This record gives sequence, C-alpha cells and structure tokens, in this order.
Amino acid sequence: MKRFLLALALLACTRNTSVVPPAEAAPPSPAAQPAVVAQNLEVPWSLAFAPDGRIFVTERPGRVRVIENGKLRAEPLHVVRDVESRAETGLMGLALHPDFAKNHLLYLAYATSRGGRLVVDVVRFRETGSALADAQPIVRNIPAARFHAGCRLQFGPDRKLYITTGDATDREIAQDLSNLGGKILRVNDDGSVPSDNPFKGSPVWTLGHRNPQGIAWDPVSGLLFSTEHGPSGFDGGSGGDEVNIIERGRNYGWPVIHHRDTRAGMISPLLEYTPACAPASAAFWRGDLYFGCLRGEHLHRVVLDPKNRRKVLREEKLFTNLGRIREVAVGRDGALYFTTSNRDGRGDPDRTDDRIFVLRNPL
Repeated sequence: MKRFLLALALLACTRNTSVVPPAEAAPPSPAAQPAVVAQNLEVPWSLAFAPDGRIFVTERPGRVRVIENGKLRAEPLHVVRDVESRAETGLMGLALHPDFAKNHLLYLAYATSRGGRLVVDVVRFRETGSALADAQPIVRNIPAARFHAGCRLQFGPDRKLYITTGDATDREIAQDLSNLGGKILRVNDDGSVPSDNPFKGSPVWTLGHRNPQGIAWDPVSGLLFSTEHGPSGFDGGSGGDEVNIIERGRNYGWPVIHHRDTRAGMISPLLEYTPACAPASAAFWRGDLYFGCLRGEHLHRVVLDPKNRRKVLREEKLFTNLGRIREVAVGRDGALYFTTSNRDGRGDPDRTDDRIFVLRNPL
C-alpha cells in the first residue's frame, strides 16, 4: 500500500485552471537569489523569530535548534525525548508567544505514543536562553498517524493560538465536532477555549480538513489563508491540494467534497492543484502569498488582487532547483526564509541538506 500511495504522489504540480494561467515565470534576477542561512539540518519543520534576532528551528527527530548571530548553535536548545518521528510525524509546529520578549514562552507540537496509539500534543515551555523548562501541556491527544498529522502553530492578530490538525488517515473524523482531528483549532495562550469560538466549549474553529499544513494572515485584508494536502488515492483520488480562505465556523468539506466539488454549506477551495504539489506552509511577503511545495519541489507565489484579496491574478513557480521546500516564514528583518525537506525520506538530499535559505530582495 505504501508503494502505491507514493507512486500516486509522484506527479508534478499544476496551476489551478479556475484562474487564467500565466506564462512560466522568468528566473529571478541575481539580486533576488536566496542565500544559505544554515545547512546540514534534519528535516527542519518550523521557524520562529525572537525579538532579539535569534531564529528557533524544529527538526522532525525532536531537536529545537537556534541560529544566533548568523550561526547555527552546535548543540540543540532542547531535545524532545518522547517524540515519535515516523514518516510525516515527529516534532513539527513551533510558535513564540506574542509577549515572548517579556515571558519567553515557546510552544511546540509533536507526535508521541500514549495508550498504544499515536497522538499529537501541543506543549508550552519557558525558554531560558540555554534550555526549555516548565513544560505545560496546552492541547493533548490530537489524533495522529504516520500520515496526516498536521501540525502548524501560529498566533493570530487576535493573540489566539491556531493549530492545524490532520485527519490521521481516518477521514470520517474531519466532520466529527467531538474529535480534534481534521480541524483548525483556536485556543487561548493557556489552552483554554475562547468564549467567542463558534462551537461553545470547543477549540474547533473550522472543520472538514484533510491535512492543513500552513496558515497565514493577509496583512492587507486580515483574511486567514491556509494550505492543505489533498487525497492520496486510497481516500479519494489524487491531487486536490488546496489554498483556502479560513473563516469562523465554516466547513471545508473533507471528505464529503474535495478537488473542485461543491455542496451547500461547505466551502470549496480558492485554489486547487491536480496533480499534487503538496503545499506545506504559508506566509505573506510584500503583499503576495508564498508557500513551499514538497512534491512540487519549488517555492510557490500567489499574486492577489490589491482591491479584492479573494481574487487571484497570477501564480509563479520559483527556485525549482532546491528540491522539496517545506516551511516559509517572514523574519523580523522583513526577509523571507524557507527550508528544504530533502532528508524526509522522499527527497534526493545532497551533502549540505537540509538547508534554510533567506531571500532579502524583492522578486
């Protein structure tokens, strides 16, 4: 079965045919080429930027690394001892509290085994400069599996923590409001449920997701965008990767609808990609939406209409020679950072992989 699923995934990324396809993007100018920030990492999954200039990085096997003064520290800041790193799981999401400069609170999402099953926990730590201390579970027992485990963490403009969760290969749980899988969650910084969540007493913000991997707020409109992996053959055809606009209490359809299907009361994607490109992140930079593509092996740029941010003007594939690209994030210096994921078992790593790149000049 695994070989069958991987074979279905070996398809190239295509643009959504619902928008006018652009001509293939010209190569970026030499001034807009990315520079290497760090290398020889093992599947860097998430980046977070401290006010003092440090960059925190999670590696899937369980390490939290720090880049300081432009150099990667030789030793990890922290190692998650009970992490389960299998296929698509491991140490994943990372976020800093909005008041990190004062309280030094850092949040991690990672897979672990509990009661004979695989789950994802979101845990809050206090960063001391040389270690992570005072572990405090925030959300526990999110359904997980070797595939479709989420799990992106981001604090929103409302200072709430948003958590993306996968369906853990059990597609039916995405429509079950009593189950945390296949959702985007929204909680307070201590894990409690905000009083203005759409479903009383529930951390669920939206439902009907298969495996959302990126979330980012458009600074122009305030809209929340997400990227999501579509089905892999065994659960509904192939392709169908998505970019969605996420709105409070909405149902994004999985598994009832997918690809370009429509149904009353369910939201179809803004963009859909068949064959699959495996979008793995999301960030807004200089007004455009960017995300890394794993299967598609490029950095993807979506140009939105300045007057109507729900309308796509064009799309571009960038940096197609770096392999699988996962995380994309904007640093406090205003530059765009992105990571490769060539050592995740599905890439073709070279002696310097995995790497973190920075793009400082506009494309």
